[in-house]
Amino acid sequence: MVSPKLTRLPVITALSAMVLIAGCSWFGGGGDPNGPGETTPVPTPAQTSPGVTGDSITFGQSVDFGEIGTNLQIGIEAAFHEVNTGGGVNGRQFRLITLDDDYDPAKAIRNTERLINDDQVFALLASAGTPTGRAVLPITTEAGVPYVAPFTGAEYFREDAARNVVNLRASYSQEAEALVEFLVGRRGITRIGVMYQDDAYGRSGYSGVIEALRSRGMQPVAVGLYTANTNAIKTALLDLSPAHPQAVILMGTFEPVAALIEWARRTGLNTQFYTVSVAGNSRLPELLGSRGVGVYATQVLPLVTNDPAPVAASYENALRSYQADAEVNFYSFEGYLAGRLAIAGVSACGETVDRDCFLNALQNSSLLSIDGFLLRFGGNDNQGSEAVYLTVIGTDGLYHPVETLVESVS
Repeated sequence: MVSPKLTRLPVITALSAMVLIAGCSWFGGGGDPNGPGETTPVPTPAQTSPGVTGDSITFGQSVDFGEIGTNLQIGIEAAFHEVNTGGGVNGRQFRLITLDDDYDPAKAIRNTERLINDDQVFALLASAGTPTGRAVLPITTEAGVPYVAPFTGAEYFREDAARNVVNLRASYSQEAEALVEFLVGRRGITRIGVMYQDDAYGRSGYSGVIEALRSRGMQPVAVGLYTANTNAIKTALLDLSPAHPQAVILMGTFEPVAALIEWARRTGLNTQFYTVSVAGNSRLPELLGSRGVGVYATQVLPLVTNDPAPVAASYENALRSYQADAEVNFYSFEGYLAGRLAIAGVSACGETVDRDCFLNALQNSSLLSIDGFLLRFGGNDNQGSEAVYLTVIGTDGLYHPVETLVESVS
């Protein structure tokens, strides 16, 4: 096992000639914890855009009410609670309406149409899922609704056509490239297998791995796939095992990833396992127990316990203020950052808030700092962070930093 090591990000001491919107000291707490049950306030004459009144601004979210979606919602609510306690922005309180889509594109479409047409939300924020997001993006684009910090790394949301999208996280292709570079360039591993989930998310990640291998004149020694929303991974394992890969990259969600690793250990497949941020949360080591030791996962956010930036403390303090018993994890951390990003965009618009101003403020900024977590947009680049970190599960069942594979801002 590689000895844990953290490459610290450079300290930014001067931000002249750069746009600095976020990271303000006025963030505090105060939102309504009953996000899904909220109703949109009646518009007042001060309204300048759907979802904006004289005293509030309302965002919408469509997620699966499972591990990922619930924690994303909690993180956003923590950020909104924080700013609302401090009086909001220009007297406006931030509100969130969250609807359950069961990771079903048809339900996500219905939710999005309701949020836009009935609830009149200002923007969609941290909606989760590649298949669901791909289904609703055309709806938001046609309606001119900002689609902010979707929980997906698919390239589809990073193409030039996605003008109303503001991405927070690194892409699946970047996570895949970082993994392959680590395996091939640093470990000298050449026999790499891949398992992926047979849907838009899994195929996007798989394409990233294939491209990263192809650029090095390589291809997978074996490929396995499984059906989305199932743990039916045994066929995938049977496809992988005969090739005796030195390492297997797993593009799936945490339950089927855990199932494949567990069955591989039971059947004697002696290999290293690497997965990506979607699966690499606290539930993976919990499900694996002792079989999880030595499993690697890329992350698009730093480990909170090892983050040298003040944003980690801000996140934990906001989470505890909003919900004292909430779990500190990557999903709610990403939700918190999404909430802070939305707050930054609104704050930049001053008293007159509309969708065009909001998108321009975010997309045309050269640098945003959310308490030290750096984001850069501009031109045709609608993705703020490039950061990819590598972690490994230790004998204590916790993730430990290995190193920073890609810096947050290049």
